[in-house]
Amino acid sequence: MSVSLAPERAAAQSATQDSRPVIKSAADVSSLVNHGAAIGSDARVVVAIALGGIFLDAYDLGALAFGMKDIAREFSLTPTGSGFVAAAITFGAIIGAFLGGYLTDKVGRYRVFMADMFFFVVAAIACALAPNAWVLGGARFVMGLGVGIDLPVAMAFLAEFSRLQGRGNKAARVAMWCPVWYAAISVSYLLVLGLYAVLPEHNAGWLWRLILGFGAVPAIAIIAIRSRYMSESPVWAANQGDLKGAAAILKRSYGIDARVDETATVAPKARRATWSNYGALLRGVYLRRTVLATVIAIASSFAYNAVAFGLPVIISSFLAQSMLTTILASLALNLCFAFAGGLFSVRTVPKFGAWKLSVVGYAFQLAALVGLAIVGKPSTGVEVVVAIAFLAAFLLGQGVGPGSHSMTFASLSYPTSLRGVGVGFNQTLMRASSTVSLFLFPVLSAALGTKVFWIIAVAPLAGLVALFAVRWEPSGYDVDAEDFAAQQPR
Repeated sequence: MSVSLAPERAAAQSATQDSRPVIKSAADVSSLVNHGAAIGSDARVVVAIALGGIFLDAYDLGALAFGMKDIAREFSLTPTGSGFVAAAITFGAIIGAFLGGYLTDKVGRYRVFMADMFFFVVAAIACALAPNAWVLGGARFVMGLGVGIDLPVAMAFLAEFSRLQGRGNKAARVAMWCPVWYAAISVSYLLVLGLYAVLPEHNAGWLWRLILGFGAVPAIAIIAIRSRYMSESPVWAANQGDLKGAAAILKRSYGIDARVDETATVAPKARRATWSNYGALLRGVYLRRTVLATVIAIASSFAYNAVAFGLPVIISSFLAQSMLTTILASLALNLCFAFAGGLFSVRTVPKFGAWKLSVVGYAFQLAALVGLAIVGKPSTGVEVVVAIAFLAAFLLGQGVGPGSHSMTFASLSYPTSLRGVGVGFNQTLMRASSTVSLFLFPVLSAALGTKVFWIIAVAPLAGLVALFAVRWEPSGYDVDAEDFAAQQPR
């Protein structure tokens, strides 16, 4: 009996092996990713760790919102010196984004992500211990390098570890950067609030040091767990010709046990990672997408930075209240409207698409900014309520539309071979816009008062014009297939 069953067992075993997904090319790897990870896989943890990097980006960029006055007083800074300290991180982010985009495509997502975490740890500790403004500015610049390098690699992880269609698709995963960003801003507000409450008045000067130094804590946590969960992007590995490596990643992180066809030939790379790939973004089908993604990013960044990073100043001028009231109002507006709008966008983008949600978001922002300009400086209780409502509408529009999907357009307009430089190029220009808006808002606000909102309103108007001029929908579109088409023999 046992002898007669042996061939049947062998046949059953062979059938089981043959039923595994077969990988013959990078396109097969991408198809497996597009159909989703197996239940219980590490893919969601990889996405969470990538979002942790974005949390650090936002926290470190916004950590000085309530500390500049104390820094200026401690180091006897002139307005120029204060501007140097405040802008150092954005200058670092501009350079880091350009370098990070290239390195993400050249050496891989995993290596770049692991390297940039050390920037956050070292820079955060250096900021907390800075003996003078030069060290603080230099440390913030290094921190900015980490922020700039991180966005291209984080977006690549989110796009390349997510399914193409349905709930939690690529567009939804990429859009998650938005509520995570607002959560980080809210954490910085909560930390300020907690320290503000417990620190003795004579130690108030330690507030900014503790806030900046805290940025090292989540970075160390990410470094500690990286070896357990993080892997290279399987699609990137396959695009490098390493099909066996891609199969191993799929099994380890995606829970898919695929086998490589022994007869498969390694296809030529669709596009080598070179500096000239930045030029490829401005040619052919990618030109229109790049123009749209760039306008959305710049318009979103300019308007958001002018309003959101100036939010404490705006609220304090509206309400004429204490520091505590300003912190609480800023926290409530960010959580209840920007954060909530981002979550709504993540849930609905698979159904409505990034284009429609961006149009709705910009429309909210344009109406809110025009309303703020018309209301001017509130003089009655009713006008204060109306002005705060317009601020809330602006932040809700940011979360629903351009805040979430500026990165959707930047990440999903390009295939794997161009995704790093695509996001890097987008972030370089966006960070430059941030620097300009952070500089111009105080100057224009001092010169124009609340009429500055007319100037800011140009940003969402430009975003709407670009969206209606280029009707490109990245959600649900298999952009990576463009790489594989390039690999086909001609």
